[in-house]
Amino acid sequence: MPEVWNTKYGPRRVRFDPPTLNEAIAAARGLTDELQLQAEIAASLMDLPVEAVRAELLKTAPPRGSAQIVTNGREGTGRTVIVVRKRSRVQRP
Repeated sequence: MPEVWNTKYGPRRVRFDPPTLNEAIAAARGLTDELQLQAEIAASLMDLPVEAVRAELLKTAPPRGSAQIVTNGREGTGRTVIVVRKRSRVQRP
């Protein structure tokens, strides 16, 4: 429900868009690497049961062939490097 207040330029309203489930999952992934905690965080943000969020979280899981490494930069800021492992090409006759 948008809040309305009067200003000298007339009534003003703020639009409220609740977050989507994918946005809540992205926020939870930024906070922790554990799937159970990600499901709990996203469920609390969306007011949904944990089981429903866990099912959607498993659908959008990152591929197994990649790893995420966080290193410290020069100024102490974190820098994320994503390593993707690819199979070598198999040449068939």
